[in-house]
Parts: sequence; C-alpha cells; structure tokens
Amino acid sequence: MAAVMIRKRQAPDGLFSPEAAAVDDGGGNKRPRHEFGSIYNYEKQEDLGEGTYGIVVKARDKRTGETVAIKWIRHHVDLRAVCREADCLAACRGHPSIVQMKEVAADEVTGEVFIVMEFVGPSLHRRLTRALSEGETRAVMRQLLAGAKTLHSTGTIHRDIKPDNILVGAGAQLKICDLGMATPVRPAGTPYPEETVAALWYRAPELVMGFRNYGTAVDMWALGCVMAELLIGEPLFGAADTVDDMLSKVVSLCWMDPTELHADLRGLSEAGRQVLRGLLSFEAEKRLTAADALSHRWFDEEDAPLASVLCPPPPDRHRRFFYFL
Repeated sequence: MAAVMIRKRQAPDGLFSPEAAAVDDGGGNKRPRHEFGSIYNYEKQEDLGEGTYGIVVKARDKRTGETVAIKWIRHHVDLRAVCREADCLAACRGHPSIVQMKEVAADEVTGEVFIVMEFVGPSLHRRLTRALSEGETRAVMRQLLAGAKTLHSTGTIHRDIKPDNILVGAGAQLKICDLGMATPVRPAGTPYPEETVAALWYRAPELVMGFRNYGTAVDMWALGCVMAELLIGEPLFGAADTVDDMLSKVVSLCWMDPTELHADLRGLSEAGRQVLRGLLSFEAEKRLTAADALSHRWFDEEDAPLASVLCPPPPDRHRRFFYFL
C-alpha cells in the first residue's frame, strides 16, 4: 500500500467472471457492477479482527486522512460473493444502524479485492460488560430492529447477526456489520446453497434442523437471542456446545416461555416479555418482523441512556498513576 493512485477503474482483467462483474442496465446493455478504487489509496494501521471470509484492518485514507475499516477478502472466496456483500451494503446506504460502505477497492497487481467501510468502533460483544436494564436494552433493540427493518425491506437476509457483528460508535450509535453471509431473499420454496449459516448460539430452529428454505425470520430469532443476552449479560444458549445441544434447547421452547430459560428474564415487564416471545417464537411464521416489533407498545416507553455503559470514558491516567504511588 505504498503508492497513491487516485483515479477509479473497473475491476482488473480476469478479476471477476463476466456475470459477476457486470449487470444489465435494463436496456440489455452490460455495465460494471461496481467502480473499483485502488487499495494503494490506503495505509494500513492495525488489525481489527478476522472472520470466516476475510480480515478487517484499520487504515487511513491517504487522500483525506480519514480513518476507515477495510475488509480484505480471502483468496478462496468466490468473488461473486464479494459483489453480493457489496450489493447488500450499497442497498442499505444511508441507514444509521448499518455500517456504511465507501467503495470496493482492488489491487491491480495481485488481484486482491477489498471492501472499504466507515470506521465505527469496537463490537457490542466487547462493550457488553454487564447485563443491561430493560430501558437500556430497549434503546439497543430500537436501533438494531431499525437496521434489520431496512435490510429486510431491501430483500436482504443478514444470516449472521450476533454481538460480534454489531459495532458501537460514538454516542452509543449501533451499526450492524459483516454482511459476508448476507444474501438476497429467494422465492419461497427455493433452497439456499449453503449448508450452514449463522453462529450456533444465534441460529434459528429451522437452521439448527438443517432446513435450507427459510426467510428473514432467521434474523429475527438472532435478534431475540441478542435481546436476551443484553438482559442477562451472557449468551442465552451459551451452554450449547454442539448442534444437538442447541437443537434440544430450542425445541424446549415449544413447551415453555423464553423468559423461563434464565432467572434474570423473569423480571421483564409484560410488554418486554411479549417482544421477546415474539422474536424467539419456535415457528418462523409466528415470529415478529422487525416492523411489527418496532410498532409494539414496549417501544412507546422511554429508553435509558446508553453512552455511559457502552461508551465508558477512558481511564484517568493521572488518577491511576497516583493510585500506584
């Protein structure tokens, strides 16, 4: 990442198959699916995290000095999947609860591909150091459900919502990120090709049972798991080590209320219980949609401030120094 190359270019020759690199403009003509910037416009600063499909690094845009997050896509990933992720991010452009894509960049020498995004902050998983109050939980869920509503309205399923894939920005602004598993919704009855999606503890019953025909309700189940985790301070199904363990736990929800799964959920208000039940409905058809959840009377109540718990002030260096004296 030494040279600075300002002009934009199409993907390098051979980087994408024709059907992945271009789309129909509606008149029978093909146009580039994405304009590609140069990765040499950015200077790496530090690694931020590693996932199934790539590594995310913190970088500086040499042209503007802006801090960004860059996802480097692993070589073995089908580059059509890269376009799919970029398409999903582009469809959600402008929504405050979804991480914003700046551009797709390429290295014309190596053929490597990168997705450049806004730099937000640490994950909710890292910032969740205690159980949240009901009011704090409502404030978090209001943002996450709004993000899911936008995703689903564009015809996209995230398929990997979990605290690791939720970022906490300034002022406790939350953003759903990592759309590497995201996909356009398929027509009813059309199976998805992937055999396994979603992290085990946030995997909806239909996914745990191996079904490959599903819809946006899998994201709603995951958000129900996140809501419970906020309230109890730990993953609701964190004791599940295997798919069989997870299956036995989610099947138990056919005969019991989700609030019975953990003592800390029993103090939830009746309105809060209704939302949690609706999100963690065993039957996908009965699960709340994001829009339905947001219209529930639970969200008529006042939220509690989040900044103090999710964005704690940095330690006072002088006080710490004095303490060790």
